[in-house]
Amino acid sequence: MKDKPKVVLSVNHDGATICVDVFQRCDGTFGFEEYRRDPEDNTGWFAIGHHAHIIFTDIDSAKNAAIQQVDWLKGFSVPTVARGVF
Repeated sequence: MKDKPKVVLSVNHDGATICVDVFQRCDGTFGFEEYRRDPEDNTGWFAIGHHAHIIFTDIDSAKNAAIQQVDWLKGFSVPTVARGVF
């Protein structure tokens, strides 16, 4: 079984129906994806951004790319990530 990436930062849009996750892959690289869920549908979160294939060497690069690529993150308060937590 292939190991799943570990989410190291998650930012929810108001209403908690859209979010962006920054994750670390098992090989040490990073990525991000935008997800959506419909409260009336129990299928859970599904990817809508199609960004997960992009590879970054560090968490800050992944976070900054997410801010540039996901419109609602621009001007949104994105938390600072502490080093060495993951």
